[in-house]
Amino acid sequence: MGRKGHARGWTTADSLRELSHLATTAGANVVGVLTQRLDTPSRTHYIGKGKIQELLDLKEKAQYDTAVFDDELSPRQQRNLEDALGVRVIDRSALILHIFAQRARTSEGKLQVELAQHEYLLPRLVGQWKHLERLGGGIGTRGPGESQLETDRRLISKRIGLLRRKLESVTTHRSLYRQRRKDEGIRIVALVGYTNAGKSTLFNALSKAGVDAEDKLFATLDPVTRRVALPNGEQLLITDTVGFIHKLPPSLIAAFRATLEELDEADLLLHIVDITHPNAGHQCQTVEGILRDLRLESKPRLTVFNKIDLSLAGEAESHALDTVPGLEDVVLPGEGIVLISAATGWGIDKLMDKIAHHLKLSL
Repeated sequence: MGRKGHARGWTTADSLRELSHLATTAGANVVGVLTQRLDTPSRTHYIGKGKIQELLDLKEKAQYDTAVFDDELSPRQQRNLEDALGVRVIDRSALILHIFAQRARTSEGKLQVELAQHEYLLPRLVGQWKHLERLGGGIGTRGPGESQLETDRRLISKRIGLLRRKLESVTTHRSLYRQRRKDEGIRIVALVGYTNAGKSTLFNALSKAGVDAEDKLFATLDPVTRRVALPNGEQLLITDTVGFIHKLPPSLIAAFRATLEELDEADLLLHIVDITHPNAGHQCQTVEGILRDLRLESKPRLTVFNKIDLSLAGEAESHALDTVPGLEDVVLPGEGIVLISAATGWGIDKLMDKIAHHLKLSL
């Protein structure tokens, strides 16, 4: 379910298409899509009464048990929608958190996802206990629902504090590790990009690491680092990081800050773009926007147009910007563009030469 409108070049249809892909990735079966044109969302239900009735009518036909909304819902909106529809209601943020929880493999990744989940859940606890708040209580007394709510708030707040302390120790460990790398003088190249742009496939092509590279959103969640030799013999570290996505929940960015600090330490970023994707330009803008939020906009980078074997193999880099609307807004001519196919190896040698050239310039 989405609201008419768009941000950073994304149309409603684009965003809902991606939301459907997210839902499928999470294991859901998408049975319908609805939109509504509103200047501002309803503060109580996000959508209007007529659209709620449409959803109820669709429920009779499609027998769905979950409604997914493309924008983040307030706790009040979520509770009211669940009361009105009689089904579970989640938003894009909750859906992404669910996928991240499915993908986390390392202890650090699991800690980061759990922290984001608890911070998302805490303001929504009231709705979990609304059925008990009607039981008992009165003037001068407390109902069992209110008591349970307070208990849960304390437990979750305590868990959040514990998770933050554990992640602080992870941050300290990473800082020591990064300092050792600095002392060794080894250069670092980090891969960034939209989810499913082919970062892990490229990482495998460069490092022979054998990292899982599936055609799924967020197939790689936990960062992986490997040592790689450049053509000139110089040794460097290549780091694969979590993919970005449109409307990435702020809580996830905050929870993964320890991991994303790897980007801040990198000498060069490779921004991987799936040149075959119909929204490649908008995806590129989203990644650049998140890099700005992380204050990494001035970090040296190469823009790498991947999957070129499916689109433009053999064409000059100077023509690449003309092929995808929106790229000219974020990729400046002469900034550094490389065309590759990570899957076939086409252009990898040229990419390695470009990396060596950029690292030499940054000395």
